[in-house]
Amino acid sequence: MLRLKGRRRKLEAKMRRWQRFRPELWAAVGSKNRERWTDLRDTEKSCQTSSIATASASAQARNHVDAQVQTEAPVPVSVQPPSRDDIPRLAAFLRRVEAMVIRELNKNWQSHAFDGFEVNWTEQQQMVSCLYTLGYPPAQAQGLHVTGISWNSTGSVVACAYGRLDHGDWGTLKSFVCAWNLDRRGLCPRQPSAVVEVPSAVLCLAFHPTQPSHVAGGLYSGEVLVWDLSRLEDPLLWRTGLMDDTHTDPVSQHPRGETEVGATAVAFSSFDPRLFILGTEGGFPLKCSLAAREAALTRMPSSVPLRAPAEFTFSPHGGPIYSVSCSPFHRNLFLSAGTDGHVHLYSMLQAPPLTSLQLSLKYLFAVRWSPVRPLVFAAASGEGDVQLFDLQKSSQKPTVLIKQTQDESPVYCLEFNSQQTQLLAAGDAQGTVKVWQLSTEFTEQGPREAEDLDRLAAEVAT
Repeated sequence: MLRLKGRRRKLEAKMRRWQRFRPELWAAVGSKNRERWTDLRDTEKSCQTSSIATASASAQARNHVDAQVQTEAPVPVSVQPPSRDDIPRLAAFLRRVEAMVIRELNKNWQSHAFDGFEVNWTEQQQMVSCLYTLGYPPAQAQGLHVTGISWNSTGSVVACAYGRLDHGDWGTLKSFVCAWNLDRRGLCPRQPSAVVEVPSAVLCLAFHPTQPSHVAGGLYSGEVLVWDLSRLEDPLLWRTGLMDDTHTDPVSQHPRGETEVGATAVAFSSFDPRLFILGTEGGFPLKCSLAAREAALTRMPSSVPLRAPAEFTFSPHGGPIYSVSCSPFHRNLFLSAGTDGHVHLYSMLQAPPLTSLQLSLKYLFAVRWSPVRPLVFAAASGEGDVQLFDLQKSSQKPTVLIKQTQDESPVYCLEFNSQQTQLLAAGDAQGTVKVWQLSTEFTEQGPREAEDLDRLAAEVAT
């Protein structure tokens, strides 16, 4: 380009010299030659390349389209059934590995690595938390305590008995049995779904094992009443009345049969329906049987023949026993708790306890085995707390201590929910029922836990 420009300047200078100094030569140049020189000069001045075509547009960016998927569309894969030529080879392969597969399955079947382990697909709960604080204001206004708790057979309804466990002239005061359906929408913690007025203080409560609306209560007057909570107008189904054959003292538990000792608590074996443990006012746990043949010695006449059910006496507590609980995982183990603040773990094969744990400086009012963890139990104390023990972690101190009452008023009763196993209900002297959601560590059974319980029982028996 520079070379062409230089050539053009030289030609123009030469033409100017010819016009100035050689006009006769310029005139002699024909018109045709002059047009040739002019065309050459104009062409050099305009452009040395072809013209560029341009156009204006309203948008200066490329057109683009957004898609929901930024990758290429998947190509459907069609699975072809095995051809007839493949079937003999598949059959030969299965025959070849059959013995090996059976051998490995037998080894797995004989393994005890996962004994007692159950898969739990529920969400992991890391802490113990209070789900509900339930109460009936008219009962609380009278200063009544929650003296008994029971879950119904579906695990959705919790009922409580109102009464008092201290001494006084309150035994003839009107009392209540209240129930809350925790599965019902719009649950009101201060408004029970069912309320039954009772003419005497209720000291204990138990739902029917299969009828979810039937519940029995033991009264201070000595009567036992049965209600159907689904009948709101007239819930009373049955009552013992006050006769010569009925109780002459307050009913604090529901044993089947009668004894002359002061029975304060009862628990039936999960393995033998005839076998039960009695807690007594004297502090002695008694092993009893409904199949007893020996006649009972009674001071009062009775219209029915009475038997002496006691078969074995265990070493005593330092005071009356308030609660006993048989293990749902071992036929020979049971727990007891009483006024000495101790929990005793007994084997039915010997009188002395396996171990004795002092959990409170005051009374212990309740103790219960977990329905899903063989080495877990809970105890309710007179200092206002609920203690959760895991013997797999420690045999001396609780794994979790739950503060039920802030003023340290006693916790009188507690019950695990055998259907919704993450729930534990506890009732206290403030007339309150608290439903606690247990952490996963108390609801999921670990491997070999049942074997550890068997080992504990075997150590005691030797």
